[in-house]
Amino acid sequence: MSFIAVIKAEFSASLLQSSVSHDPSETTLICWFAAQEAFIICWKQLYVDTRVCVVVWMCFRTADDSATVGTVVVSRMKMGEIEDGEVDHFTTDMHRKCTLVYESSHGSINDKDNVPIMNAVFKNAVCKVYRFQTVDSKWMLVREQMAECTLSFSIPKQLIALYIQEDTCRIQELKDLGELSPHWDNLRKDVISRYDQIIKEYQDTLAELEKLTGPSFKPSCSKGQKYLEFIPINLHTQRMRVTCPRKTDSFYDVVTVGAPAAHSQGFKNGGLQKLLSKYESEKKSTAYQCIYYPPEQTAKAREILCVVSQLQPHISALADQLLQTAQQSSSQPLRDVLKSLEEKTEQFVHALKDELVKSALLALHAARPGYVSKSQSSAPSSPAPAAADPASPVRSDSIPHHKEYDEEEWDRVWASVAKRLNCVIALVDKLQEQDNNNQESAPSRPLADVITSHTAVWWDQLGILVQSLKECVAEVAERARRSVSFVLLQEAVCSTAQGLQLQQRRDAVFSQALAALACGFVMRLYAGLEDKGFLRQLHAVGLVAQFESLLSTYSEEIGMLEDMEVGISDLHRVSFRITEAASEEAVSLQPTVSGRRDRYTVEVPLPHHAFQTLPDELRQGKPLRVLPVLFNVGINEQQTIAERFGDISLQERINQKNFEILEGYYKSLTNTLPSECLPCFQTQTDIKELLDTLGQNVVTKKRKNVEILWLAGMICRRMNGIRFTSCKSAKDRTSMSVTLEQCSLLRDEHQLNKDYFVRALDCMRSGLLAQGEVAQWDDPEAGSVAINKPASRHFYPIALLLVSSHLLVVWLILSLVFLLAKYQ
Repeated sequence: MSFIAVIKAEFSASLLQSSVSHDPSETTLICWFAAQEAFIICWKQLYVDTRVCVVVWMCFRTADDSATVGTVVVSRMKMGEIEDGEVDHFTTDMHRKCTLVYESSHGSINDKDNVPIMNAVFKNAVCKVYRFQTVDSKWMLVREQMAECTLSFSIPKQLIALYIQEDTCRIQELKDLGELSPHWDNLRKDVISRYDQIIKEYQDTLAELEKLTGPSFKPSCSKGQKYLEFIPINLHTQRMRVTCPRKTDSFYDVVTVGAPAAHSQGFKNGGLQKLLSKYESEKKSTAYQCIYYPPEQTAKAREILCVVSQLQPHISALADQLLQTAQQSSSQPLRDVLKSLEEKTEQFVHALKDELVKSALLALHAARPGYVSKSQSSAPSSPAPAAADPASPVRSDSIPHHKEYDEEEWDRVWASVAKRLNCVIALVDKLQEQDNNNQESAPSRPLADVITSHTAVWWDQLGILVQSLKECVAEVAERARRSVSFVLLQEAVCSTAQGLQLQQRRDAVFSQALAALACGFVMRLYAGLEDKGFLRQLHAVGLVAQFESLLSTYSEEIGMLEDMEVGISDLHRVSFRITEAASEEAVSLQPTVSGRRDRYTVEVPLPHHAFQTLPDELRQGKPLRVLPVLFNVGINEQQTIAERFGDISLQERINQKNFEILEGYYKSLTNTLPSECLPCFQTQTDIKELLDTLGQNVVTKKRKNVEILWLAGMICRRMNGIRFTSCKSAKDRTSMSVTLEQCSLLRDEHQLNKDYFVRALDCMRSGLLAQGEVAQWDDPEAGSVAINKPASRHFYPIALLLVSSHLLVVWLILSLVFLLAKYQ
């Protein structure tokens, strides 16, 4: 019978000291039967010395004691030091009915989660196996595996390189604006100098990260280091696999990570949400030296710049392909290329028709060196245009007009692109029409013969039209790039040094959030490669990524939550694509990031055999959408202070806003896919009912309403989503949340005996508690579970202290001393 045996003998000190012992010692043996998937614990007497372990006989039975599997005889097993990968820890307690039976720091005895595709991204796994009793007195095996993720560093390093590349391109775009008036030229030089400084800092950071070796995660003690600000804190994956009698294995995944926040920059003035709001209001007051564009218009300018930069080379390539395809013997490829060319050109023209481009061209014209002098010479008594006067503010809706600038010129320019495309279409249609007529008279005559017979005429005409189209598109694209680059120059000019600092802060927070999201997406994709319903959902509506935050709305954690809110929201700009890996080596299976700040794409490579099993939509590289949602409920003692004396409006607003996003995703999911695509659970509560309950809870005034987190997590799992759990450092509060959720899943989905719920929780949490943290979860079914009550409290009832001013002063001094000692 095929099995893997892991043996650990526990000897008394006296036995180990003697060279040979004739006294039997009770030894525990653990065996995992691959064929039966049964976990066995036996006690037999062994004759032991320091060199040899002799086992007379052993009888093995199934985990539920229902049948005898057989006997195994082991003789003369050499005793020595335990090798890496074998048992590191072993405890049994039959009276508690909840036993930690296996622990390893190098994977586990079950290799289902240690296939090469997983090992390429997830490293240094730590495994524990538990044995729990169910309500029908049978036994279940619960296996926890926590692993590091290589994406903790690889994704941020790729992002930093993209930041450097984008800012370098931005500098070149500003230089390509051409000659500007002295006022605008000085402003441009100042902006370029700022970008140079950012690029230098990012290059230094990237160089430091390239030097790092060792673990694939950033510990919480390093969260304040500047060169590690782009790296997520304690990013780990945790999988719980459950094996029950007469039931297939089930697994539950969660990604744990410290809240994405800029710890190195501090939270004295708040987080990103507050700083960005304050920055936008202050930016308007600095518009005296530039043209103020609101955030939505600058965002649109970036989008237009990105679209034009992508479509212009694509159209040029399709135009060349059209000429090459005309030589083929079939007309169908010619129609396909022409259709693609028409679609891309229409998208290009649609972007150019935006009024922002037209107004930006006019503003750029007004910033040219000769604009002011010509205006003054034509009207000496009239004041200089506002755009050229740094003392008068100008808004985008009051851009100066000049009689020498033809505002209709731009309309004629982009319209000329459509005219040239129509000429190409008309010529190809005429060619195909003639081909059809010739085929009616001579069906065997191919299109290539028709083209060959008219080479002197058709090729000259088609080549001239295609070349004219390419030149027109290139010219229009260049003018459009200059115009929107001038808009972005206004934003940079209106931005003080604080604006660029905010951009750096946002870059760092987004880097942490994206690394966590990529880790969760890869883990969920690997787990669902054989799930056709999941793959269908993936390309049809995408996935929901639910971030569970346990930050309080008190003191510095308010700033962390504000950072996290913006970082998670920015993940809307990310899409995923699945590609085929060049090989099955670990380097080829690493995800890669491409794009600009307004849109990023993460490519996830799969081995050939896995890639070929995917649906056509996924193999064709369709962009996959991931919808991030964030729910926060503070649970520690600082949250108690915030709810009694502070403000929790930030938490309430976040929960209500993200509930609406989650509800919208559910409607899209149900309108697109049948319910058969979603996973099945033992608890038959409908998702719609859970959503309604969640909607009621997010508007209910209730202290530490952790039911919001319970409901959001349940909804996420039922919709094939990706689960994330975060607190300040992804340690105490996070581990409390994850272990409680795991025990709840065992109780609700695998019939864990309710009498042993708390015992199972204690078993999973052994060694997790840390000093100084306090949290309390209220499980609606298991009752209140208190966690690590504080050793002492320094916040005494203020009403009592007000009786005497002397007592109040003493209380303040003692509290200050206590806090300083605690945080020091």
